[in-house]
Amino acid sequence: MSAKPRLTLTQFQRADDVEVEERPLDVRLIRRLFTYTGRYARTRNTLFCLVIIRAIQLPSLAWVLGAVITGPISRGDLHGTLLGAAGFAALTAVTQFTLHFRHLLAMRLGESVVHDLRTALCTHLLTMPMSFFHREKLGRIISRVTSDIEAVRAGVQNVMFVSLVLGGQMIVSALFMLWCDRVLFLVVLVLAPVMWLINRMFRQRFSRVMRANQESFSRLTATLAESVNGIRVTQGFVRQDVNAGIFEDMVATHSEYNVEVARTAAIFLPLLEFTSQVFIALLLLVGGYRVLTPGIDMPLSDLVHFFFLAGIFFEPVRSIGDLYHQALAAMAGAERVFRVLDTPPEWQDDPAAEDLPRLHGRVEFSQVSFSYTPERRVLHDINIVAEPGQTIALVGHTGSGKTTIINLLAKFYLPGEGEIRIDDRELRSVRAESLHRQMGIIQQENFLFTGTVMDNIRLGRPEATDAEVTEAARRLDCLDLLEALPDKLQTVVGERGAGLSLGQRQLVCFVRAMLADPRIFVLDEATSSVDAVTEARIQRSLATLMQGRTCFVIAHRLSTIRNADLILVMEHGRIAERGTHPQLIARNGVYANLYRQFVRATSDEE
Repeated sequence: MSAKPRLTLTQFQRADDVEVEERPLDVRLIRRLFTYTGRYARTRNTLFCLVIIRAIQLPSLAWVLGAVITGPISRGDLHGTLLGAAGFAALTAVTQFTLHFRHLLAMRLGESVVHDLRTALCTHLLTMPMSFFHREKLGRIISRVTSDIEAVRAGVQNVMFVSLVLGGQMIVSALFMLWCDRVLFLVVLVLAPVMWLINRMFRQRFSRVMRANQESFSRLTATLAESVNGIRVTQGFVRQDVNAGIFEDMVATHSEYNVEVARTAAIFLPLLEFTSQVFIALLLLVGGYRVLTPGIDMPLSDLVHFFFLAGIFFEPVRSIGDLYHQALAAMAGAERVFRVLDTPPEWQDDPAAEDLPRLHGRVEFSQVSFSYTPERRVLHDINIVAEPGQTIALVGHTGSGKTTIINLLAKFYLPGEGEIRIDDRELRSVRAESLHRQMGIIQQENFLFTGTVMDNIRLGRPEATDAEVTEAARRLDCLDLLEALPDKLQTVVGERGAGLSLGQRQLVCFVRAMLADPRIFVLDEATSSVDAVTEARIQRSLATLMQGRTCFVIAHRLSTIRNADLILVMEHGRIAERGTHPQLIARNGVYANLYRQFVRATSDEE
């Protein structure tokens, strides 16, 4: 069997959803990041003071060292040498003291900025409508909050202040060198355009490979998250080797990106190092000529001072490549984070929207149409009227639009056309949060958070007491089933409900809804994961629970909706039939056909 072809870098780039414009160092991004330091102005300003002090101290050390060598040491003055060494040691101690606090405050400021940025990103994500999470992959979202913000952290903690220190160090050194000898300083100035050309040559290449590398990491994270979330399907359909092969190809491609980054750095950094050494050699030739040539009158002490200062001046050159590498990673990370922060929700509550009072439960859909994407409409002219206390059942094949109606009722989406009214209030004029407080939604696969069973039930009403939780379970006639758990209601639930069976998870969600006491119930095949005996108990409890509440029931087991006040039969986004169970059976249409298929399947199972 031939080996599966591996995706190339170019193919992976084309597979990306959005190609961002290349902007290596964007002043607007830097300025925007800088605004996040505003809350910590005292720390930031102290840091800037330490940066200035540190930038002066390093050239001063070189100057003192040269002065001791050309002064007391060259004269053979032991006492002067001891004093000079003591002064140098004292200045070194102060320099290290400054370095300690500069590093510490930079770490604190970077952590504070990352804290605020992560909080802002998480808050923004939680306000986004459902359409955003249907469109964006989980791994991409995770990478924004993790790897991208970590790159920003490195930019704030390392690049920003280290670059300022190195830049200040070069400026102060240059001033000292200018004071020593103007001719040699002119030689140093030749370095500037050369370094600028080298930086320009590698800037675009570095920018491209860094952005591509981070996008590749996002795809890698997304694929891993998808594989873990779908582990049941992966193992159930024996796709372990296939998925592992796909992931291996993505890892290999990501490694190629990392190698490309390393290859670029492996050229850039030695070239910078070589350039600085060439200039040192050039300074040695010119300086030696000026000292040895009669009439120029350049003392050897000035040349010694100049070379010590030149070492301090050229030292930052060795760090430019690494800092530039980190700066580009921080720019790429910041750009991607701010791209999410700048993505406005497709819709938000109207500023004039009001909280709903206690609902009676009347629901009306008036000629509602809806599309998830512009090119494909999924609902057409839906008209429904549910009076308080009525049960509306939605039946139909998968993809017929049942869940979409529920999503619109819960204001997870807004209708493209028509109106949805609750107690004669148009849904756009009410705050979604106040609506959700009076709705109970029980889905086929309910989500449980890490914590105890009691904690998950209290999500319906956080202020509820233990006694109220227990009473809700008793009213639902499932308290004995929950108390049969190892630690009863204090049983710890793992991630996504791990440790409980599907039926037990749904029981927890039923009690959660019971505790919330909603005015509108939505049941999406709510008893599908419960055994027949438990389902019979819950059906009796639900009959009591539904009294006085408006209920929308999606069910594939037609036996669960026979007593509904109104049954809506959905076909291709339209209401094909409506009526009660006896009426629809008598009509001998779509519903009657579905019901006969259900009875036949049930008989075969028995």
